[in-house]
Amino acid sequence: MSDRPLYVSRILRLPLVSADGAAIGKIDDVVLLASSVVLAPRVIGFVAIVQRRRIFVNAARVGELTPEGARLRSGNVNLRRFEQRPGELRARELLDRRAAEAFVVDLAIEPIAGQPSAWHLVSVALGRRRGLRGTRNPRIVPWTGLPELFAMAPIARAAAELRDMHPSDAAQRVRDMPEARRVQLAAVMEDQHLAEVLQELPEDEQVIIIESLDVARAASVIEFMEPDDAADLLGELTEDDRTEILAAMDDEEATPLRRLLSYAKGTAGGLMTSDPVILTSGATVADALAAIRDPDLEVALAAQVFLVEPPTSTPTGRFLGVLGFQRLLREPPWARLDDCVDDIEYISPELADDEVAARLAAYDLVAIAVCDEARRLIGAVTVDDVIDHMLPSTWRRARRGPRA
Repeated sequence: MSDRPLYVSRILRLPLVSADGAAIGKIDDVVLLASSVVLAPRVIGFVAIVQRRRIFVNAARVGELTPEGARLRSGNVNLRRFEQRPGELRARELLDRRAAEAFVVDLAIEPIAGQPSAWHLVSVALGRRRGLRGTRNPRIVPWTGLPELFAMAPIARAAAELRDMHPSDAAQRVRDMPEARRVQLAAVMEDQHLAEVLQELPEDEQVIIIESLDVARAASVIEFMEPDDAADLLGELTEDDRTEILAAMDDEEATPLRRLLSYAKGTAGGLMTSDPVILTSGATVADALAAIRDPDLEVALAAQVFLVEPPTSTPTGRFLGVLGFQRLLREPPWARLDDCVDDIEYISPELADDEVAARLAAYDLVAIAVCDEARRLIGAVTVDDVIDHMLPSTWRRARRGPRA
């Protein structure tokens, strides 16, 4: 999407297409969530019509939004019917609403700088009540000039305040709330943000919140969690709840979680993530640098790329080695990765957690590959997950004070 504002009237009825360009449905609405009197309302997703069903497509899943349509970044869409939550605003319900002695005839959104798949409201077009395309020369005003359009209920305002905080600090705020308030808040939070906050909470408190959600919503939230954190949370649920949630998830998301759940706690398999940065031998240094430049990647995962023979989804083809970002920076962009790799260190999924920690410490590693008996890459253990595991289970409860 270009940096120029895109008007909602031009988004409605545009095609929704998969990452490979296949038609899925069409955009029917834009869902906004107000942040505060200072920060612009943010686009949290889109309502799309797919197979005669109105579904919600999270903005994080949309990689490109242009006048030609909305293209998904990857994966499939969840066909759960769209249900508007408290605090959410739909573009269609704002259009034709009276404001400043005129009517809202259009809304303009634009990308948020430095945040892929993120857009916010920048202005409102006002004119006579003649439909989306019937008003000539509408008056364009900044969204801040119409505060009455974006007034929030107290619980929605609390959710907006949390969204503007680091997930660790937001989690601490949530922990200080009574349990009933946490449940109310979880009901109105965006799925992705709720997932980020859950990852910062002790597992017993994660369970309370997840169990307060319906199965479809719980599945959607867990899909946004890091695979290792999601597997840990699912492992704390009853077998019946775990089975229901996994069945409600997209197969692409559920399959690696089932695999992670098959490994015992206290082993490399129980610690690892199934989603490190993976490339094939034919990729170049430039490809690798582009992959780790993704701002959505955790720092520990972005520190290296793992080289394999196809396929690149875990379990992959034969593991060929790993390259750290410092090595990548020393090589020319056109160099092939298989000509640069010099570290083929890996561990078994059955290796005990204390031995994993010792291996990371001995070789000053940020992460280490986990391979099966056929030397296929099945995941990676990162140093931050080892530290999290080795600390006392009460360390999150003991934390106080804002993040520096």
